[in-house]
Amino acid sequence: MKIIGTGSALPKTILTNDMLSRFLDTSDEWIVPRTGIKTRHIITDEQLEDLGTRAALKAMEDAGVSPSEIDYFICSNVVNEYITPSMSCIIASKLGMSCPCIDINCACPGFIFALDIAENRYKAGEAKKILIVCAEEPTRMCDWSDRSTCVLFGDGAGAVVLGEGDNIKGVKLNSRPDPEKIWQKRILMKTPFISKEESENGLTMKGREVFRFAVGASTTEVESLLKSVGMTKNDVSYYMIHQANLRIIDAIKQQLGEKEEKFPTNIRDHGNSSSASCPILLDECNRKGMFKEGDVLVFSAFGAGLLSAAAIVRW
Repeated sequence: MKIIGTGSALPKTILTNDMLSRFLDTSDEWIVPRTGIKTRHIITDEQLEDLGTRAALKAMEDAGVSPSEIDYFICSNVVNEYITPSMSCIIASKLGMSCPCIDINCACPGFIFALDIAENRYKAGEAKKILIVCAEEPTRMCDWSDRSTCVLFGDGAGAVVLGEGDNIKGVKLNSRPDPEKIWQKRILMKTPFISKEESENGLTMKGREVFRFAVGASTTEVESLLKSVGMTKNDVSYYMIHQANLRIIDAIKQQLGEKEEKFPTNIRDHGNSSSASCPILLDECNRKGMFKEGDVLVFSAFGAGLLSAAAIVRW
């Protein structure tokens, strides 16, 4: 397929590091060197489904298509206020769409997993125009007394519309199942029969181990995927890396031996918005006019699962 439109939407409230220091034992001087983050957008009175809808409408406007032309809709989302119906169904109802729609929960690499599903749906002859929306509110997962996690995240939604073409040159998905590296549990509704001990917690991460996984998975998968499609790093115009931590991005850049100008970032202003990170970055770069026809974009993302993924897309 081919990306024919991009869109994004962010909450209006901007949370600065100085604002965090009012209730946390932290500071701008502590956060920036460790993460590269100065501010992030956080949900206050917005609904996540409204952000997803706005991002979708922008992507469809950019693509020049209407909701009725979408054949299939994939929504990437980790958590929201609804157990059911799915976020894709809620957003589809706001858009007036009636095409098949599904949710996936692949955490941060969800956008690339969705690209893979879309490409295979197209190859099967089941769809010609596909909408992907990544709508995430990881700030609702954090323990806001834990400075090791809550300073990292921001909320938002990113979207793309895919049409007919041959521009997704390759996708590589990977899993290294290890639920003890990044996890969160919640207590479900009680029944008269539950006898097991249950617990809930805010998002918990083993930071150093996740760092090593992210850098290793990203560099290995990017190099392997380029080789498999007959490309080299010289062919790459931009690396669209999941905006998790600036130190991770810098380490990937160093491992790949590539120039800084090939690595656009927005983590300074957005933080980690899980699977929405890549499509938000894509949309912002697109609207700045950074891409020209034929540019090769390499996406790489990594997160809970542990899951990772890479994709090569020609613009």
